[in-house]
Amino acid sequence: MVIRRAVARDAKRLSRLVQKSAAYEGPYAAMVAGYRVGPDYIETHRVFVAVDEADDGRPLGFYSLIVEPPELDLMFVADHAQGLGIGRRLIEHLRGEARHVGLGSVRVVAHPPAEGFYRSVGARLIGTVPANPPAVMWDRPEFTLLVA
Repeated sequence: MVIRRAVARDAKRLSRLVQKSAAYEGPYAAMVAGYRVGPDYIETHRVFVAVDEADDGRPLGFYSLIVEPPELDLMFVADHAQGLGIGRRLIEHLRGEARHVGLGSVRVVAHPPAEGFYRSVGARLIGTVPANPPAVMWDRPEFTLLVA
């Protein structure tokens, strides 16, 4: 596995990864239905993708770091790659990238089922972001992730 900067041609694969995420089934499905990670988004933001070089560069997961204000905007791991440490590797990479651009911490507003994961990688719960219908219908845990 290699983590590299995403490029515009990754957009369709990353969009499919988001749309097919089992973490967004049931009541969460509407959130990702038709979600698109566009080439313009990839070119504008710090998007990094973990790829399986032995499988034609198939994406195993990705994240997007917004620098101002510092926030983890997106993070997904492919269903078939869950439990393989990809998420932890992406968080380690995120910390390195954040340090590289001079950040001390990164805000994470998490998908509720991912709360345990963020706690396990050292993120500290700082609050709850209330639901914002119709875009987001549920409260979400808010964390700070130290990068030092």
